[in-house]
Amino acid sequence: MEFTQAGWHPGSWRSKSLMQPVAYADPALLRAVLARLAAMPPLVTPTEVETLRMQLAEVAAGKRFLLQGGDCAERFEDCRESIIKNRLKVFLQMSVVLVYGLQMPVVRVGRFAGQYAKPRSAPTETRGGVTLSAYLGDSINGHAFTAQSREPDPNRLVTAYTSSAIILNLVRALGEGGFANLYNVENWNLDFAEQSPLFGEYKAIIARMRDALRFAETVSQQPVAGLGRVDFFTSHEALHLPYEEAMTRSSTHHMYNLSTHLPWIGKRTLQLESAHVEYMRGIRNPIGMKVGPELSPSALASLVRHLNPDDTPGRLTLITRLGVDGIAERLPSLIAAVRATGHQVVWCCDPMHGNTETAECGYKTRRFDNILGELAQALDIHASEGSVLGGMHLELTGENVAECIGGASGISDKDLPHAYRSSVDPRLNADQSLEMAIQVVGKYATGR
Repeated sequence: MEFTQAGWHPGSWRSKSLMQPVAYADPALLRAVLARLAAMPPLVTPTEVETLRMQLAEVAAGKRFLLQGGDCAERFEDCRESIIKNRLKVFLQMSVVLVYGLQMPVVRVGRFAGQYAKPRSAPTETRGGVTLSAYLGDSINGHAFTAQSREPDPNRLVTAYTSSAIILNLVRALGEGGFANLYNVENWNLDFAEQSPLFGEYKAIIARMRDALRFAETVSQQPVAGLGRVDFFTSHEALHLPYEEAMTRSSTHHMYNLSTHLPWIGKRTLQLESAHVEYMRGIRNPIGMKVGPELSPSALASLVRHLNPDDTPGRLTLITRLGVDGIAERLPSLIAAVRATGHQVVWCCDPMHGNTETAECGYKTRRFDNILGELAQALDIHASEGSVLGGMHLELTGENVAECIGGASGISDKDLPHAYRSSVDPRLNADQSLEMAIQVVGKYATGR
């Protein structure tokens, strides 16, 4: 039986209400670009997509943990070896801590190789009396505040495709080629992050894992298999539907979005009759849903049934973004509503987006303690509700930035103007990300 639902095809979203539309000055050029993309090779394979779906089914069952993270909005200029490698180093460091502390495998899903479109709260931006289109992500327009830069350009979609392909090529090579081998862990170190107060704790975890591996090899008299290879999956918000449609392909009686492994629907486009929900209901990929405080329990239950009517294991990941001050009030009723559907989902906590504020210096920021506080509450609430928090979704980078306040390294609002590089939202830097993993493991251990 085909997964595709009745009345659905890759372009059926066009009959629905489209939120966050993009107005192109040359529709004919857009059509030509989309036709070119539709003829290009896929970026990921159906086999990879199915592997992730099966692993997410194990996350839902409490047998794996999902680590999803990366840039808030990728930039074409960051398609560089050093930036890609540094991001993977952070993932590997966090993974080791989580695997060791949680005693279960980690599913690594990056917000990269496709996170080039961003939803905005307003379609325009005004500076000094000049109003231009808002920056919508590098796949649509430029970040510079000029009329030429902010004009949506279809050719940027091709650049998004090629940049994603370049990133995926390097990620796959590193994942397969021994970059992740625990015996070569020094290759993961970031010089600036080694000054972190918690780096010693991380090194102690590595030492204990190596001792355990050496013991296992001594007993078995053979190397432990699989240490030199890891899987990295990709994800992005499936915001720009013309691009997603062009990357949708048929394989073995199913329709897959082969621009990414895990596309998600953002909170601004998560309406039952929206074009984005219509598109997502027909693809075979596992999909994510960003669940914000505006979404009622009954609406969430309706979406769960609509997007996964057959309760396919691993199909739905619910990524809650409720804020440190709102999660205790809202999360229990959402858990209860989903439980009443009888469907099994992956519950993942995004503690970043509900905790954004403006620092005294005027920069958008987030406080480390609030991020950790929402994660800690999520763990407690799921445990008390008889549910499982299966993962965390973080905006992070391997670069030496100062965008989020706090953490053991003591970043303050005074540091933001000197090392703030994000084009949209603030990210955890490498040492803050590692500290987050260590703190989550500690919280998880005390709650068991």
